[in-house]
Amino acid sequence: MRKLGPLMACAVALSLICPTAVQAQDDVEEAIADFVEADASTQWWFDNAYGYAVFPSVGKGAIGIGGARGSGWVYEQGRLVGRTKLTQVTIGFQLGGQAYREAVFFKDETALEDFKRGNFELSAQASAVAITAGASGDSS
Repeated sequence: MRKLGPLMACAVALSLICPTAVQAQDDVEEAIADFVEADASTQWWFDNAYGYAVFPSVGKGAIGIGGARGSGWVYEQGRLVGRTKLTQVTIGFQLGGQAYREAVFFKDETALEDFKRGNFELSAQASAVAITAGASGDSS
């Protein structure tokens, strides 16, 4: 039987401990491919933005009071740098649910650093600048 080196043993241990991390990376790659398939010009944004956050699956539901939640991955100059969460609460006449994907692009280091520090908020109106796949036509 062949012995595993220390680095290989750590990689195997991490893959056993964190299978969701590997799955999440696959989900991000799938989400990016879906964005590009839906609109080929989005590849430019992934290639040229200083950074971006990809939320492979955001769930949204409401019966009067609504909410949305999703987990995502943050990239700086094409390199994975961390995780993030998206949370939204809405009040008003609403009923139903949906699941969608979202990507948010950062034009420069300052915008990305503000996001990392938590100084970032999208209103329903501003979320139109984010790319979504599978979202309904409204921005509520």
